[in-house]
Amino acid sequence: MFVPAIRLLTLLLGLLLGYGAGRWISVAQHVEAPSSFLNIISLMLAGVMLAVLLAPRAERLGARFIETLEHWYEQLSPRTVTAATLALVVSLVVSVLLGNLLGGVPYYRWWWNPLITLVLAGFFVPFAVRNADTFGVIAPTPVRRRSGGKILDSNVVIDGRIVELARTGLLEGELIVPAFVLREVQLLSDHGDPQKRMRGKRGLSVLEELRQVVTLRVDDWDAPELSMTDDKLVRLARETCSKLISNDTNLAKVARLYGVTVVNLNEAAVALRPQLQVGDALTVTITKNGQQAGQGIGYLEDGTMLVVEEGAKHKNRSVRVVVLNNVQTNMGRMIFARAEPQSKDAPRENGKDRQPDVTDPTPARS
Repeated sequence: MFVPAIRLLTLLLGLLLGYGAGRWISVAQHVEAPSSFLNIISLMLAGVMLAVLLAPRAERLGARFIETLEHWYEQLSPRTVTAATLALVVSLVVSVLLGNLLGGVPYYRWWWNPLITLVLAGFFVPFAVRNADTFGVIAPTPVRRRSGGKILDSNVVIDGRIVELARTGLLEGELIVPAFVLREVQLLSDHGDPQKRMRGKRGLSVLEELRQVVTLRVDDWDAPELSMTDDKLVRLARETCSKLISNDTNLAKVARLYGVTVVNLNEAAVALRPQLQVGDALTVTITKNGQQAGQGIGYLEDGTMLVVEEGAKHKNRSVRVVVLNNVQTNMGRMIFARAEPQSKDAPRENGKDRQPDVTDPTPARS
C-alpha cells in the first residue's frame, strides 16, 4: 500500500525540483517571460523523467524503511512508551517554567524555549526509557493472549516424528511455529556444514508436510532483548498460555519451573512402550558376557539391557528367552531373563547345531 505513495512522492519531488531550478535560473539570469516559461517547463519534465528513473530504488528504500519502522514499533512495550511520554511531559513543563524565569533576561530570545525543550528531552527521555520499569509503573498491565495452542521447538521440527503424531489425531488445537524458530531452521538449511544443512532442509520439509496435516501458524512474536532461543520459547509460552513441544530435557525443566506445560516426545515414546511381563518370551541376540559367571547381555531394539542367565554360552547368537523380572532403575529399565533349554534332538547342518530361528512368534515388547 505504501509503494504507490512512495512513487507519487518521488514524481512530485522531481516536479518541484525542476520548477525550483527553472525559477532560480530565470531570476539569476534575468530571462524574459517566454523563455523563462519554456525553461521551467523543460526542467520540470526533466525532473519528472529523472524521478521515473529513480522511482524503483526509492520504492525499495522506502519500503525497507517502513518495514524497519513497523518492526521497531511492534517491539515497543507499554512501559517504554509510558516512560518516554512521561519524560516529554516533564521536559515541556520545566521548559515553560524556565521560559518564564528567563523572560526578563536582556538577551533572551523566543527560540530559547524550543532549544531548552530539546535539551531537557534529550536528557529525560533516554533516562526514563532505561528505567522503564520504574517510570512506566502507570502503564496498563499487558493482557496475555490466550491461544491454547502448542509451540514447536526447532529440535522437534527437525526430529520429524511430530508429523506421524499429528496424523494420529492426538495433537489437538493449533500448532505454532515462532518466527525465530523458523529463522533458526532456515539458517541451518543454508549452513556451510553438510550435516547441519541437511538437518535444516529436513526441518523445512517437515513443516511443509505438517502444514498439510494440521493447522499450522507462524507467529511473528519476538523478544529482541532475549538472546537465547530457549528464553524466548518460555516467554512466548507463558504470554500465550500455550504448551511447549520440545525434546530438550533442560529446556523442559526450566519451562516447568515457570509453570509452562511441556510435551517431550522422547518421554512420550518411553511412556507408550509396552511393558514386558514376567513369563513373556522373546528372541534376543547375546552380544557379550555379563558380570556374573554364565550371564549373557543382550539389548532390545529400544536399547533396553537384557540380562540372560546361562546366556554366555550363546554369545553372538540369537536365543529364545523367558522374562523373569523387570526392574526400573535410575539409569533406565533392566530386564532379567532365562534362556530356554535347547532341544538335544535339534537337526544338525554341516556338523554344527543349526542356528535358532530369529523370528519370534511372540511379538517382542519394549
